[in-house]
Amino acid sequence: MPAAVAGGQGLDWGAFAGVLATIAYELTLFAAVGMLVGGIDDCVVDAIYLWHRIKRWRRGERVPTLADMRPRARRLAIFIAAWDESAVIGRMLAALSQNLASSRLTVFVGAYPNDRPTIDAIVTVAETDPRIRLVVNTRPGPTTKADCLNAIWRSMRAEEAALDAPFDAIILHDAEDMVHPAELTVIDHYLSVADAVQLPVIPLPHDKAPLVGGTYLDEFAEAHGKTLIVRGTVGAGLPLAGVGCAIARPLIGKIAAIRGGQPFDAESLTEDYELGLTIAAMGGRMRFAQVVATDAKPVAVQAYFPKNFVPAARQKARWMVGIALAGWDRTGWGRAPHLGEWWMRLRDRRAPVGIIVLIAAYLASILMVACLMIDLAGTDMPPLPDALVTLIYLNIVLLLWRIVVRAYFVHQLYGWREALRSAPRMLIGNFVAMEAARRAMTRYIAMLRGAPAQWDKTAHQFPDEVPKA
Repeated sequence: MPAAVAGGQGLDWGAFAGVLATIAYELTLFAAVGMLVGGIDDCVVDAIYLWHRIKRWRRGERVPTLADMRPRARRLAIFIAAWDESAVIGRMLAALSQNLASSRLTVFVGAYPNDRPTIDAIVTVAETDPRIRLVVNTRPGPTTKADCLNAIWRSMRAEEAALDAPFDAIILHDAEDMVHPAELTVIDHYLSVADAVQLPVIPLPHDKAPLVGGTYLDEFAEAHGKTLIVRGTVGAGLPLAGVGCAIARPLIGKIAAIRGGQPFDAESLTEDYELGLTIAAMGGRMRFAQVVATDAKPVAVQAYFPKNFVPAARQKARWMVGIALAGWDRTGWGRAPHLGEWWMRLRDRRAPVGIIVLIAAYLASILMVACLMIDLAGTDMPPLPDALVTLIYLNIVLLLWRIVVRAYFVHQLYGWREALRSAPRMLIGNFVAMEAARRAMTRYIAMLRGAPAQWDKTAHQFPDEVPKA
């Protein structure tokens, strides 16, 4: 074998191979242990979900349908915060106006004085529907979504005072949401037994971009098909998704009173997540409303999520900062002692550690391939320890199980084609997550140094066709 020359001397390939193997094996051990812990954690969630399903089956319980709903015609307000949304807000409001015909509904849409195109789009629809109110923030944008929502809150309070008619609840939506025609019926029904209600969120598939955009299909299918149910089963707080969620007016009023008149924390990047935990900490009753419509599909909020790599990484970076990094600083561990709450918050915050494990796994894979090539070239490499081989096999089994579980939940909503795509999309999702982690750490460090929280939103898309009421 020819010797590589470094500094005028031949490289000792045996020593080099030994060092390379040691690094590869240590990285593999770290990654294997980390993935095993995460895999077991996921399996516990699966087991609790299965136990929940079996218990419901034995009791003869079924998923409620619209026929089971008993709304009470509450007075409801929808809040929509909009910054740079001229491309979608007009069509979204037009569809909402058509599908939600209730005369007891008022829609408050917040915009900024330096965003004239969005204001014009809102005004155009508001001229045809007197239920729509334009609220212009006193501050130029972008601030944070929570700051815009607080401006809407003040406008709603002023209308309540002027009409001497308080609303019964507020509903949160985003400018790109496709609201279901039965949304108000379901929310109105569950407000009889809960202080906060969350509808499922179902991302819309991008037919021409099934990979990056499809990762949202997979993640939400599992999160809203299983994980939120498990959170309720173990008694943990229910994080709100920021869309399709309703909060009873007395409760949101109490939160505003505690926060000096502002119910939404303007310093938060994930005010919806934190709001759900706040409601739980205050003892509020929360329900995840799974209801089947007449077409046998769930009553849910649908929307397009980013379909390209960079926008997806930006959005997930904001979620990571708001939940796992700055959110940890802000919300702590909640009720004490409460094992279910602690466990779920730990799961919410495991993403940064999971990314480190993931990077270690990829680096270990690359080094293991290098070790194999050196071994094939004639330099003997030390064998993997038996314990490490066992860990690797265990992780392979857990990975296969995770692929099956995710495919099952994706199939429930999107059919077998998307279920099959969910397996290779795990790899895509890993790379998006790693880039999101890099962005999140950069942003979090900047925040620790005093940088203000700011609305880092992505460009949105609205469906060409929407369901009719």
